[in-house]
Amino acid sequence: MARSNAWRKPFVTTVEDLSHDGRGVAKVDGKVVFIPGVLPGETVEVQRVRRSKKHETAKLLKLITPSEQRIAAKCQSFEVCGGCSLQHISASDQIQYKQQQLLENLQRIGNVVPKQVLEPLSADEWAYRRRARLGVRYVHKKNRVLIGFREKFSNYITDMPGCEVIDARVNQLLPDLVELISALECKREVPQIEVSAGDNMVALVFRHLVDLNDADSQQFTDFALKHADIQVYLQRGGLDTVTPLQKYPPLSYALGDDLELEFEPIDFVQVNAGLNKLMIRRALKFLQVHKNNKVLDLFCGLGNFTLPLAKQAGQVVGVEGDAGLVQRARDNARRNACDNVDFHVANLFEDFSQADWAKETYDLLLIDPPRAGAEQVVQTKGMFGVERIVYISCHPGSLARDAGHLVHQQGFTLSHAGVMDMFPHTGHVESIAVFERHV
Repeated sequence: MARSNAWRKPFVTTVEDLSHDGRGVAKVDGKVVFIPGVLPGETVEVQRVRRSKKHETAKLLKLITPSEQRIAAKCQSFEVCGGCSLQHISASDQIQYKQQQLLENLQRIGNVVPKQVLEPLSADEWAYRRRARLGVRYVHKKNRVLIGFREKFSNYITDMPGCEVIDARVNQLLPDLVELISALECKREVPQIEVSAGDNMVALVFRHLVDLNDADSQQFTDFALKHADIQVYLQRGGLDTVTPLQKYPPLSYALGDDLELEFEPIDFVQVNAGLNKLMIRRALKFLQVHKNNKVLDLFCGLGNFTLPLAKQAGQVVGVEGDAGLVQRARDNARRNACDNVDFHVANLFEDFSQADWAKETYDLLLIDPPRAGAEQVVQTKGMFGVERIVYISCHPGSLARDAGHLVHQQGFTLSHAGVMDMFPHTGHVESIAVFERHV
């Protein structure tokens, strides 16, 4: 027994780097050890909590020599909660770390270097999250309901009194949510709450694993009556079972004075409203859109970039794999009187070359793919004839791979690149890259 637990013995090490997700990186006996909550240059006492053949994970026991960059975390649950990983470093230092990670990935994976590194974009660093998935658990031993993000080292739910990064309306609601779930007979069968906040209202989607009896249904009804500014949805099974407790107006968010986009609680929207507006402004600036331009917007979602593009371009074509989002995009275009936009449903991870929209030529291209990137798109022969591409990325590794293909196989130059702090206090790296065709 003693031998089997020897690997858990505390040890002292020095942190060498930060990983892609904001954890400290140390090397012990030739193996990489990931340590949440520490910074490069710090000497720390830690204890291994997980191990594999390639790497190990350890938790911080004692900070022996702190970094000059270290600050006190604002959230009292930071050391335990897995929702944030970088509150122990200032927002400005976080952005510089993310910028460094972006540039390192571009060079190491794509063998490309931007001609100009853009100044990082940042907006609100607190109370910015308008989308979140909160775990729920009834702890029998404590006779308490916990609602929050999962802990750093386990699947347990963090016992957190509040959250500094989630939308303030939701943060204020957490005690009432605990009270609601505690009153349910099925409290053991409610595993999560999806949060989706618009400018106008907040929607909460309660996942329940069993059918609700009359008493529990009444609890949700009473909660909705008490909180008239909150939309309550129930989800018994898959996404197709999400049902509103009553008829609600659509959630919406504004993009300037002349655009408002509506969306459903389960739709993807950019998590940081303030940063989203700055990101759109930067994307349009570097695309250099004019009234005679024909623009292609791939992975267009519900029209977040498409409709602002339509205000400046002659014609815009948006393509998205989710049919529900495409319908929302069409509805948003109609409501905002954007009649120079066409939307199409297509799987952009498979061969789309025979689609009518893909056979046309365009002047400009905007790409905003998920974490997997746009590998199929960047292999398109001729790249639709475009002269300029703006690529919005949520993963520096996939961006670097695609950038390498655009530069080395498709004949583009990486003219600009930089990070945009969509998720402050986390290791998430959002970035923008601008490609121009060789003259």
